[in-house]
Amino acid sequence: MTYVSCNVLAMKVVEELRYLVLAIQREGNRLLAAELRPLGITPSQAEVLRVLRDHGPLTLNALGGLLVCETGNSPSRLVDRLVAQGLVKRGIDKVDRRYLTLSLTTQGRALHRRIVTAENRLHRTMNDLVAGQALDETISTLRTLADAFPAGAALARRRHPELATQEN
Repeated sequence: MTYVSCNVLAMKVVEELRYLVLAIQREGNRLLAAELRPLGITPSQAEVLRVLRDHGPLTLNALGGLLVCETGNSPSRLVDRLVAQGLVKRGIDKVDRRYLTLSLTTQGRALHRRIVTAENRLHRTMNDLVAGQALDETISTLRTLADAFPAGAALARRRHPELATQEN
C-alpha cells in the first residue's frame, strides 16, 4: 500500500509541475503579447525574427527546427505573413541554389531591436519575481523534461548551434 500511495503522491507532484509550467507559459505569453501588440506583431512572429537575427540566414526547414512556437519543420504560413509585412525576405542559398534562404529585411532588423527591448522588459519582471531563488536545479529539471519533446529539442539547438547544423 505504501508503494501505491507514493506513486499517487508522485503523480500529484508531476501533475502540479505540469500545471505550474502551463500557468507560467500562459502568463508569460500573455505579458509578451501585450508588450508586442504596439509593434503589430505576435509572440510567434517575434520568435521567428529573433531566430533569423540570431541564427540566419536559414532555410525554411532549418528555421522550423529552431522554433519553439511551431512544431514541425515548416513554418511556411508564419513566414509568408512576415514576408508580406516586409520583415523577412527570401533569397537563393549561396551554397545550394536549389534552396531558398530566409533573412531579415532592414525593416525586420529595426523591428527586431524593438522586440528585444520588449522581451527585456518581460525578462526584468520575471527576474524580479525569482530574485534570490536557486534556479540551476529548476532549469536542469525543466531541460530534462523539455528535451524529451520537439519544442525542447528546438531550444537545445538554439543553445548549441552545432546541433542545428548536424541535424539540418
